Amino acid sequence: MQRKNFTEITEFIFLGFSGFHEHQITLFVVFLILYTLTLAGNAIIVTIIHTDHHLHTPMYFFLSMLASSETVYTLVIIPRMLSSLIAQNQPPISLACCATQMFIFLTLAINNCFLLMVMGYDRYVAICNPLRYTNIMSKWVCVQLVCGAFSIGLAMAAVQVTSIFTLPFCHRVVGHFFCDTLPVMKLSCIDTTINEIINFVVSLSVILVTMGLVFISYILIISTILKIASAEGRKKAFATCASHLTVVIIHYGCASIAYLKPKSENSLEQDLLLSVTYTIITPLLNPVVYSLRNKEVKDALCRAVGRNIS
Repeated sequence: MQRKNFTEITEFIFLGFSGFHEHQITLFVVFLILYTLTLAGNAIIVTIIHTDHHLHTPMYFFLSMLASSETVYTLVIIPRMLSSLIAQNQPPISLACCATQMFIFLTLAINNCFLLMVMGYDRYVAICNPLRYTNIMSKWVCVQLVCGAFSIGLAMAAVQVTSIFTLPFCHRVVGHFFCDTLPVMKLSCIDTTINEIINFVVSLSVILVTMGLVFISYILIISTILKIASAEGRKKAFATCASHLTVVIIHYGCASIAYLKPKSENSLEQDLLLSVTYTIITPLLNPVVYSLRNKEVKDALCRAVGRNIS
């Protein structure tokens, strides 16, 4: 009979931003503007990289893949969240749709971590082995690296989603605005310690491995840059890494706070606002950083604007 009760839950309802009831319209407008800017920024970056032959290099190929991944990453979360802010009744989500949303979100989140690691390796080869750069970072190698990042994302997401959705659920209100791992696990009727350990180990492995390899890459990069005789040469070499390094700090900072922080007394409102940083703010900052701090992208934008005007 108890097992029968476990299977009665067939859909969830998001609590969302109900705690901000008086500010939901304001939040909707702010989030809609940020999301529109995110979509526009990533679309511009992908289009510019695709159309401008000056940007047909491994670094910008990886950047276009990151921008595309983040576009889909936000698409599975933000539109539903925006609709819930203005809907009178919170629409339910089936377990299958919830599992699908979580799987896509985790796959692309992990994929993004590994893409940033690959971009760090690309900068390492470009600065530390410039004469062999073309041979090492061939088109085929770049495609393999991107496919490898996505495959790892798929595998690790499958482990996490399977461990969560084999649990029996007896609560249906998710204290979040999308199907994230910990809020969904809290709805289970049984002890989830093993599942929490699996989730933590996967998150820790992804963040530490990718962040550690990026860190090693930059130690080698900085060591090589410091050996350059001229100040102008050092400045030029570091400029090719500045945008990537900025995005790495923002991305891993948010990911570490969100997924590696211990259980705390944070309120639901605080957890929601933290989640906004990696679902809305971080995907927006990436195109902004690469547009404002990267001379080649700015030059490509100027050429595109010039062609359109003429």
